[in-house]
Amino acid sequence: MLEWIDDITRFIFLQDAPQPADILFIPGNGHAEPSELAAKLFREGYAPCVLPSGRYAIGKGEFAGQVSGARSYPGRYETEWAFMREVLRQNGVPDAAILREDEATYTYQNAIYSRRRTDAERLSVRRGLICCMPVHARRAKMYYQTLYPEAELLICPAPGAAVTRESWMHEPEGIDAVLGEMERCGAQFHDILRELML
Repeated sequence: MLEWIDDITRFIFLQDAPQPADILFIPGNGHAEPSELAAKLFREGYAPCVLPSGRYAIGKGEFAGQVSGARSYPGRYETEWAFMREVLRQNGVPDAAILREDEATYTYQNAIYSRRRTDAERLSVRRGLICCMPVHARRAKMYYQTLYPEAELLICPAPGAAVTRESWMHEPEGIDAVLGEMERCGAQFHDILRELML
């Protein structure tokens, strides 16, 4: 294996063991797996509340529907949040434990609006668990850490994804997904890093 492939794999595919936390975050998406994982962690007592975030992808102008989980969670959902809430509810998370953020249309807004929501709830986030698709782990961590610099954020990637740390380099779709994430981790952070560091 080429060393630089290992470097990319380590950079993109973050994974932490879950620890007791103040909240479970789910960045916006149309996959059922992150919400199913968040529900499992909630049921196991890792955090008292869950904050799914998302309206729809800005480029589409509407929630285009489930990417995965359509058979288990049929129906039409107006937002990513509504879909994720339904997945959480069907997996044992009560409505009272599900916070609402259904305005974000891209990942940085997921983090920005999640911070606004937790501040409005006067929720002190010392540790948070981020449930996301494995290939989105690094970018989710970068955005949420930017908005929660005082918090320890642990990445809990959802199992069952098509693009994994073991296989991405052997499939055209995996190569495109992972290198696309590398590009976004660079391109999307120019202004953010200047604002933070200069």
